[in-house]
Amino acid sequence: MRNVLLAGVGGQGTVLAAKVLAQAAQEKGWQVRTAETIGMAQRGGNVVSHVRMGDGGEEVLAPLLAHGTADLVVAFEPAEAARVVPFLAPGGTLVTATTALQPVTAALSKTPYRAAAVVARLQEQLADAATFVAVDDAALCAQAGSRKVLNTLLLASALKTGCLPLDVDDLRRAISSCVKPRFVDLNLAAIDAVAAR
Repeated sequence: MRNVLLAGVGGQGTVLAAKVLAQAAQEKGWQVRTAETIGMAQRGGNVVSHVRMGDGGEEVLAPLLAHGTADLVVAFEPAEAARVVPFLAPGGTLVTATTALQPVTAALSKTPYRAAAVVARLQEQLADAATFVAVDDAALCAQAGSRKVLNTLLLASALKTGCLPLDVDDLRRAISSCVKPRFVDLNLAAIDAVAAR
């Protein structure tokens, strides 16, 4: 059984990323269950997607992950990574984008939200307990030509670590099945950008 948690902010493509990951697993013949907890996503609120995959042929009975059970956590924003780190299993992998999306509360606070400080704290916290990957999403999105491929960039970065029995070719096939045709080439270019690093 493989458990994956994807966390982001409304509009970043978290739900689509879960759908692509589930499609990649289904194409391998695995049973998959997914669920989303969305909250106020349309107003920049948090979005969390749960993906459970029976990669050993086991039946997946429930879609939601418990704390400490995620083999992989993919965070689309550093504060979201910090918020969902309790879901990460010992020895798991956390992949996070490094670009901050300033919440409304940051504008009202006297203390600014600095993504670099959050990333540094996560790296320190997970040093001996998990694999931590900080993705320079701004550079990769610029290389790919659009911020719309953030979800694909993060999935490709996660799969590149070998944390799941899926690879970028599985991701390519799932993209072709799940993404609108006019965006397929853009997403495939994003995978190539990650693979080239």
